[in-house]
Order: sequence, then structure tokens, then C-alpha cells
Amino acid sequence: MEEEDTPSTPSRFRQKISHLISWKMNLMVRGCVLFLIGVFLALVLNLLQIQRNVTLFPPDVISSIFSSAWWVPLCCGTASAVIGLLYPCMDRHLGEPHKFKREWSSVMRCVAVFVGINHASAKVDFANNVQLSLTLAALSIGLWWTFDRSRSGFGLGIGIAFLATLVSQLLVYNGVYQYTAPDFLYVRSWLPCIFFAGGITMGNIGRQLAMYEYKVTTDKSHQE
Repeated sequence: MEEEDTPSTPSRFRQKISHLISWKMNLMVRGCVLFLIGVFLALVLNLLQIQRNVTLFPPDVISSIFSSAWWVPLCCGTASAVIGLLYPCMDRHLGEPHKFKREWSSVMRCVAVFVGINHASAKVDFANNVQLSLTLAALSIGLWWTFDRSRSGFGLGIGIAFLATLVSQLLVYNGVYQYTAPDFLYVRSWLPCIFFAGGITMGNIGRQLAMYEYKVTTDKSHQE
């Protein structure tokens, strides 16, 4: 029995190394996909805010969609990659695998609702900012309830909204950009709702990509 078990040890070691390399490569691929999605959404949604004069950038950097505030899509892409990788990692850490509406059609609907919420913040006119903020808050929580419903998702969404709003406050305070008619210190009161909905959306995309990777890895293991 010892002679039969000894040759299999290097084979098992090679399999572990192979799985580790495959996991790292899949992690990089997922991060790149999430980054590109974040950049694309940032370009589209930022354009909506600029056209509506909700967000104002210095005139010397707003000649085109790509030259205006070039750091915005890069920061949003990086944040999207971090959020999208963090959500499935948190699910595994808490031992609560997310199984609610795990299909790409649901993810695409979630993205569409998020874009609609952002569009409403820029295009729909309300009597005052309080009504707008309450409406967007209800829509954002509705997005979480419809497409997520996990405690980890809600908690991470709250944390993301808080940190992103804090960073926005600091950027506006230092004159990097500004909001028209700020009513929540230096920013608009509905901004945390947008960040919350964005976190939920990118988390769902990240979970779906992680599930696809898990299926591919499981199929390879069965074949071996």
C-alpha cells in the first residue's frame, strides 16, 4: 500500500498548484471584467449628471466625455472591482452562500434598475430635495430587496455608501469638483442612495462571475 500511495503524492501536489494558479488567474479575470464594467457605467452615468448640471467639473477638463475628469471612471472601475470581489468573499466568510435569483437575466435587470435610479436623480424634478432623497432611498432599498435580500449585501451596501459619501465630501471640500445646490454638507443628500444601489449592483455582478468560476472549476475537478 505504501508503494502505491507514494507516487500519488507529487500528483496531488501538482493538482494543488494547478488549482491555485487557476484560482489566481480567474480572480484577475473577474477583477478586470468588473473594472471595465465600472468604467463603462461611470462614463455613462457621469455624462447624465454633467448634462443635467448636477455635477460641475472645471471647464478646462470637460471638453469631451473621455477627457473630462479622467480619474472618475478609473476610480469607479477600481471600486467596482473591489466591491465585486468582496461580496462573494464575504458570503464565503460568513458561510451564507447567496442563492437568491442567481442568473444573468436577474443581474441585467438589476443593472437596468440602477441606471434608472441614477437617471431619476438627474432627470426627474421634485418639489424639494427631501422628496427626491426619500424616493431614491426607497428605490435603492427596493433594489436590494428585489435582487439581493442578504444581510451581508445590505451591510456592505451601507458601508460602501458611507465610505463613498465621505470620500465625495473630501473631494468637494478640496475643490476637485462640486455639486449644484448641495444640501448635505458639500454634496447632495441623495448621493448615499446612489452609492448604496451601485454597491448592490456590482456585488450581484461579482457574485454571478464567482458562481460561473465555481461551476467551471467543479466541472474540471470532475473530469480529472
